[in-house]
Amino acid sequence: MAPGKTYLDTTDIRPLAARSDLAGVLLILHCWGVIVAAITLFTFWPNLLTALLAILLIGSRQLGLAILMHDAAHNALFKSRRANEWVGTWMCGWPIMADLAAYRHYHLTHHRHTQTDKDPDLALSQGFPTSRASLKRKFIRDLTGQTGIKQLRSQIAMFITLAGDKDAIEAAKDDAAQAFKSNTIHTAFPVFFGIALAISLIGNWWYGIAFWIVPYLTWFQFVLRVRNIAEHGATEMSQDPLRNVRTTRAGPIAKTFIAPYWVNYHLEHHMVMHVPCWRLPQLHAMLIAQGLGDKMNVAPSYRAALSEAGWH
Repeated sequence: MAPGKTYLDTTDIRPLAARSDLAGVLLILHCWGVIVAAITLFTFWPNLLTALLAILLIGSRQLGLAILMHDAAHNALFKSRRANEWVGTWMCGWPIMADLAAYRHYHLTHHRHTQTDKDPDLALSQGFPTSRASLKRKFIRDLTGQTGIKQLRSQIAMFITLAGDKDAIEAAKDDAAQAFKSNTIHTAFPVFFGIALAISLIGNWWYGIAFWIVPYLTWFQFVLRVRNIAEHGATEMSQDPLRNVRTTRAGPIAKTFIAPYWVNYHLEHHMVMHVPCWRLPQLHAMLIAQGLGDKMNVAPSYRAALSEAGWH
């Protein structure tokens, strides 16, 4: 599951795949630091603009937690497996109602069978390109909280249905992971709402709702969909690793609100999945240096990627 070995020598890949505990700690601190800073900004300058800014920043960092959990699932966030498991679960996954183990199980299958009939992510990409009206309906559902509420309901229903049956929980991993969902809601639920409660206790009673639950139900769902569309929407149904996935160029605004922690370098991630996220720009440069630039599926912006998917 490392197509990049076709184009790069192992001696080129090995340094890029080296983990760094320092980098892992700094990424976690940055992600949670932005969340704290966003709430602090509103606390000192409370108005509609800073409230909206806080919701957008926190929603984007909730996606950031999902991205860092993704790195932990590949054992790329820290050097030790134990650190990846603990941090990926407690500090990244459960705070956003996601489960590291279920996600890893499903996600490795996605890498193995990208854009084929066996790809568990195919449901996220096979409906594209579509119409602008269809995309608009999806985005409205995301931004009004309908998608997030529906997912929470399905997670609760799944938990009630499984009722602690370990064999059933194991069998449900593929169903649980598609949108970073958790099938261990009895643990993820208290962590998720515990964070909301802590925010309320530190600030005002409604802070947890406004600055944790609302971002999760709205902006997080929206940027999660945009990310999914950009990565595989309207790409080739083939096994060509240069065409069945898309990298999207992102400027400062996109990196802040839509694509944190180099998630836009998705083609590069599929090339060598165990390269830490912060080294993906280097991997991109290596592929370009190999003369693959014209063959790689690279969108100049997220607007362009959505345009390919139907947002004309």
